[in-house]
Amino acid sequence: MADLSIDVGGLKFQNPFLLASGPPGTNGKVIQRSFKLGWGGIVCKTISLDNSKVVNTVPRYGKLFARGAPKEVIGFQNIELISDRPFAAWLDELAECKRAYPKHMLVASIMEEHRKDAWQEIVERTQATGIDAFELNLSCPHGLPERKMGAAMGQNPEIVQQVVGWVKEVSKVPVWAKMTPNVTDPALPATAAVRGGADGLSAINTILCVIGINLETLRPMPTVEGYSEPGGYSGQAVRPIALRQVMEIARACPRSTISGMGGIETAEDAVQFLLVGAHTVQVCTGAMLQGYEMIEGLCNGLSQFMDKKGFRNVKDMVGLALPHFTTHADLNERQAAAKREHAKKGDRDTMWRGDIARETDTLVTD
Repeated sequence: MADLSIDVGGLKFQNPFLLASGPPGTNGKVIQRSFKLGWGGIVCKTISLDNSKVVNTVPRYGKLFARGAPKEVIGFQNIELISDRPFAAWLDELAECKRAYPKHMLVASIMEEHRKDAWQEIVERTQATGIDAFELNLSCPHGLPERKMGAAMGQNPEIVQQVVGWVKEVSKVPVWAKMTPNVTDPALPATAAVRGGADGLSAINTILCVIGINLETLRPMPTVEGYSEPGGYSGQAVRPIALRQVMEIARACPRSTISGMGGIETAEDAVQFLLVGAHTVQVCTGAMLQGYEMIEGLCNGLSQFMDKKGFRNVKDMVGLALPHFTTHADLNERQAAAKREHAKKGDRDTMWRGDIARETDTLVTD
């Protein structure tokens, strides 16, 4: 049988599936329950030193439904902030989680203002709980930009490198930098994080969006006292964008480990992220919609896929699709070369059928 475990920079995951930072990891009780269900790792909801500055609204979620299938959620917007629970309570719960599940990988997601003392304080106090790694939230698209937090940091490569450097000065555990998709070139902040010393990268965080306008009230959603703001877009609809950005980051940072996420709901979804360079995958919206028990289906599906394709280890799949991404100019040359080869053989029928197949990306058969 396939081995689902994977070693990522010294972190030993029993399987590559992590619950991503967000509502699924909102407190110690649900983290422990998730470990018991079989998740390979948990990234807790993002924490900061001063929770008094974090005030959430109601409502704070908006859904995008599939046309013709009004109950199928394909996109999800949230304007939820980082954890509003006291930092001291989080420290107690993280320590208890590690005592209860010492061999399970617990990653602490942290976010702070653009101050060296704040970042280093939160690192030193949090790592004392025994957590296995940090994920630096440099990417929340709506997360307190007035305090220059979240994507306000992650969109500036110089700040990314600086903050990662501050953290690495005091961290005794691996440090992952979580990347924002709300940039033109995702490779720029990713390579900056690596220059700062990041041990790994996580990608992507949610995409800044407007989920829709209520045509009855003529107000944007989710509507809070008649108003709204752009928020983070997630769910299956973002997967193609996430795959592209993970691929770009993997090519730009070939020596870095990557935890990929964005619209993962099935084992097949996860495999695609592994093939474009991710070593682990994270699930958030999928778990919110399907329940944490989905981990059983993810593991079973991955095992079946690996057995079918002959993969013995998860690492065997990582990045296999990367060499097959190229430029449009190269695609033209490859196609021209193939036509020349067919012409030499006088196989005109194959040439014509091949053109049709290529245009539609389907196999043409008799």
